[in-house]
Amino acid sequence: MSVSTFVQPVTTNNEHFSLCTALAKQHGTPLLVLDVNQVRENYLALANALPNVALHYALKPLPHIDVVNALNELGGCFDLATNGEVDLVAQAGVMPSQVIHTHPIKRVSDIEHAVAYGCSTFVFDSENELYKFEKYSDKVELLLRLSFPNKDAAADLSKKFGVTVADALPLLKKAKELGIRVRGLSFHVGSQTMDPQKYVYAIEQCKTVFEMALAQGVGTMNTLDIGGGFPVSYTGNTIDINEFCAPIRAALAQWPDTTHFIAEPGRFIVASAMTHVMSVMGQSQRGSLRWYYMDDGVYGAFSGRVYGEPEQRFYTQYSTEFAAGEPSVLAGPTCDSIDVIGDNVLLPALQDGDLVFTQNMGAYSWTTSTDFNFFAKAQLISLNSSMLVAEVG
Repeated sequence: MSVSTFVQPVTTNNEHFSLCTALAKQHGTPLLVLDVNQVRENYLALANALPNVALHYALKPLPHIDVVNALNELGGCFDLATNGEVDLVAQAGVMPSQVIHTHPIKRVSDIEHAVAYGCSTFVFDSENELYKFEKYSDKVELLLRLSFPNKDAAADLSKKFGVTVADALPLLKKAKELGIRVRGLSFHVGSQTMDPQKYVYAIEQCKTVFEMALAQGVGTMNTLDIGGGFPVSYTGNTIDINEFCAPIRAALAQWPDTTHFIAEPGRFIVASAMTHVMSVMGQSQRGSLRWYYMDDGVYGAFSGRVYGEPEQRFYTQYSTEFAAGEPSVLAGPTCDSIDVIGDNVLLPALQDGDLVFTQNMGAYSWTTSTDFNFFAKAQLISLNSSMLVAEVG
């Protein structure tokens, strides 16, 4: 059996920003430059760190066809939540056996659309949702989503979805009454979870539910979905994903060998794979600070600033090293006063038309951008969309 590999060239900030500068001259700004090879590298790193876990890329952070194609070529799977995401993987030729549908709340028409594509695994977290699956009981299997609050996460998803451990058995019993197969449990410990023990605790609690369900005769489950939330560094500090996942691997090793494990990484796969380029539209001195008005802002690729996304680092054509210059304000282009990207950014003196680069922009930037005030969304340019592979073994 041969193994497909690829060689990712090592580039410095100078080399990468030179390429982005050339692309900006050709295509204009704002611009998002997606390195698909980095997507592949991130996927393989996490797959190596969680060798017995099927990685289902969550499309939400970056639902781009080149990302789907690249992961599909690597044998990856996908986590879907909407009809649009179903259509995207279908367009890419992804086999239905490679997907799960994890939105806990769906319209009946959403279920119909996914089932028509061939999706057979869905998530639920309420009795009301169970009734929607009665007519599809011969076509689907479900995962029950549990909730594990995590106040330290960048986004604590337990506030909106999932049930407590105490509420799990009644729902499993109800599913059995309705003749609906529940194949396992799922959870999500929250976005940007820096403590792997959050996963360990959830895994242990789910194991207890599995054992109680078996003891009470409400179903034999064989699947555990440990969700996403795997952290990405936005500050330059290296996160060793293999070391991070070591406690998770140890916790999963306590389960029966017949258990099927799933994860739903999103941000980890794409965050570091995209660089943003924007230009100075104008500037002014306001008090002690220099204000630079850029051609992108919080209504565009920096929308994450509104809902608590991690702060990015900024680089310029004059300094490709971080934290060089004087405290400045980076403001967006719209006529809205909240459109400020950062109010204490160290920058060298810039001229109108100069470029500012931001790395780690692959997650929740392109997909959440708007064209508010008729300022156009950043164009996305994809590099390395065709995989260059060497066959070995």
